[in-house]
Amino acid sequence: MPGKLLHIIFCGCMLFASAASAQNADTTKSNTTSIDTALLNRLRVFPRRNAIPVRTRPPQIRQVLIPVEMPDYALNYWRKSITMSVNFAQSAFTGNYAAGGVSAVALNSNFIYRTEYKKDPFNYTAEINFLYGISKNKGQGSRKTNDRIFIDNKIATKLSDHWFFFGALSFESQFDRGYQYPSGGTTTQPLLLSRFMAPGYFTESIGFEFKPATWFSMRFGTGTARQTFVLDTTIYRNNPANYGVPIGKTFRNDLAFQVVTQLDKDIMTNVHLNARYALFVPYEKSLDFVTHRVDAILTAKVNKLISLTLNGTFLYDKTTSKQVQGTEGMAIGIVYRFP
Repeated sequence: MPGKLLHIIFCGCMLFASAASAQNADTTKSNTTSIDTALLNRLRVFPRRNAIPVRTRPPQIRQVLIPVEMPDYALNYWRKSITMSVNFAQSAFTGNYAAGGVSAVALNSNFIYRTEYKKDPFNYTAEINFLYGISKNKGQGSRKTNDRIFIDNKIATKLSDHWFFFGALSFESQFDRGYQYPSGGTTTQPLLLSRFMAPGYFTESIGFEFKPATWFSMRFGTGTARQTFVLDTTIYRNNPANYGVPIGKTFRNDLAFQVVTQLDKDIMTNVHLNARYALFVPYEKSLDFVTHRVDAILTAKVNKLISLTLNGTFLYDKTTSKQVQGTEGMAIGIVYRFP
């Protein structure tokens, strides 16, 4: 009995001590929290209230026209190109060279200018082609190897995607005198056969043109007139046909049907072909007087400046010769094309 009483007293003392300890801990935590809150309230800065009332409006969306300026450029309906070439050839031999040979110098030049204005439905094309070549052999005078002046103008209006109605004017002649040189080293003087405006040709034509691509065209001149000029009235002595102009006259007019086909294209990489074929059928003459002419220039580029040029002309015109005429030349030289 006394033991149980002591045990109860001991447990009561432990419970009292534990409760006192817990009460002290809660009092300390509460005091610390109160001090921290008061310090924070003293350090905190509160914004002042806005004395001016703020009005809120709903957002509004409206259309605003902003001026837009057009770009500062002008459309160019012109396309232009220039091709210039100069070919030079030279050979020299000593007087005792066993294989023989003649020292010679040759120079050939070509100038082609082409311009085109295209604004539907109108189209204008102009082409200028100057060709001249000269050579000089030792013991002989200079002799020309090529000589041509050709100017062509054409204006057309579009009828459909590939057909046009056109009017054209062209001029053709040469720069220098042309001689026929005797063969066999005789002392006979060369014969004067041609010169500037002897002959010279003006051709006016109207008709229809078929142009399926920019590099190919074919004209059908249903109404064509050609004037042949021979201003040197002494040419007939060496050329009795006098280019179809009556002797003593300087002018002849022919009405005809004309076909002109032109090709201007890069046929492969660095190889360009410019060819023109002209058919002239006089209305007042027999078919024997139909004229055919082909002019072609083939240019193969070696690099940006050096090119190989091959040109040729084939002509059948009974007023100048009863046989087919032709000339061909090949040279390497400087060719410049812009652009």
